[in-house]
Amino acid sequence: MPSQAKPAPGKLGVWIFGARGGLATTLIVGAKSIARGLSDPQGLLTETELCDGVPLAPMDKLVFGGHEVRKGTLAESAEEIYEQTGTIPYPLLEKIRASLKSVDAEIEQGCMVNAGRTIQKLVPKSKAASTKPLRAEVDRIRRDIQSFMKRKKLSRCVCVNLTSTEPQLKLNGNHGTIEKLRKTIDADRRTAVRPSTVYALAAAELGLPFIHFTPSNAALIPAITTLFEENGAPFMGSDGKTGETLVKSALAPMFKYRNLQVLSWQGYNILGDRDGVVLADAENKRTKVESKDALLTKILGYPLHTHVGIDYVPSLNDLKTAWDFVHFKGFLDYKMSMQFTWQGCDAILAAPIVIDMVRLADLAARRGESGPLRHLSCFFKKPLDVDAHDLHLQWHLLTDYMRRARG
Repeated sequence: MPSQAKPAPGKLGVWIFGARGGLATTLIVGAKSIARGLSDPQGLLTETELCDGVPLAPMDKLVFGGHEVRKGTLAESAEEIYEQTGTIPYPLLEKIRASLKSVDAEIEQGCMVNAGRTIQKLVPKSKAASTKPLRAEVDRIRRDIQSFMKRKKLSRCVCVNLTSTEPQLKLNGNHGTIEKLRKTIDADRRTAVRPSTVYALAAAELGLPFIHFTPSNAALIPAITTLFEENGAPFMGSDGKTGETLVKSALAPMFKYRNLQVLSWQGYNILGDRDGVVLADAENKRTKVESKDALLTKILGYPLHTHVGIDYVPSLNDLKTAWDFVHFKGFLDYKMSMQFTWQGCDAILAAPIVIDMVRLADLAARRGESGPLRHLSCFFKKPLDVDAHDLHLQWHLLTDYMRRARG
């Protein structure tokens, strides 16, 4: 049985794969500004009464590093966000610029092995592909994390995958056990992995907690999840639930509770930024749509017509809009409908819940837990090892866990 966690000792490393992307930049800026009292912790569940009395890592003890495939600095990424959406205020950026520079010093070159053609187009050719053998790439990623922890004198670190959505990986028997996966990697079968496979394997070999925030299916494959458990590390994924799907998971149960039959649920999403470019690729879009479109039948318990459309609109930058049309049947078989529009900023919605999950994954590790963190299912579109997609049921998994963690 998990033990009661002791007060969080010292600093907590946060190693981000995709460390200078829009989400990672917003997350780091937010964490630094909250730690210094420059911003309110709005959006953070770990800063509410839900977590009162729970020994979480303090915000000012989070130490950031990571891997990134693109050139530039965090300050440049933050300036770009300011110019495009204004979600990072420039005066705030000026106050923490030195802190961002110190994080830049801890960001290493990322992995691009079999990343997919669209992602490679977004990266300079010199960085688009690695000629190193797969095993050397895994070892390099692992050494980078170890070196970071040693330099910063860290005994704890949580790894987070915030990279772009990858094309689906065709899984086979070589992904089923760690022995077969390692043979595949040692044989340098590059088409059998994606960058997220390399990142997750490195984290699993180190026995570090791992949060998989993207819909990519190549990270938490059976071989790697087994290794996490063998090495005593907690993990969770996949695909953060921040916008339209969050609304669906809260709203769909209402129809079930009132015995109103949903006939059709049509959704349409438009977004910009690099995520929009990546999702404009049919292979990458298929990965995302499958994640977004899976929960309605599971919540309602019967088949219905569903559709999720995703289109790239460059002028939106990191802002996104989703329009949903719900056609349902009520008393006397009378058909009715409702519509809603969701408008938000991806990074602003996602950053606080990533910070929440980092702190909660660290808490779980200090309590001696390993395997999938089912109580984090409310943060994901496709939560691992959890059948409940109803947001209300998922919320109770979290609140029940926090009550136990509080003692």
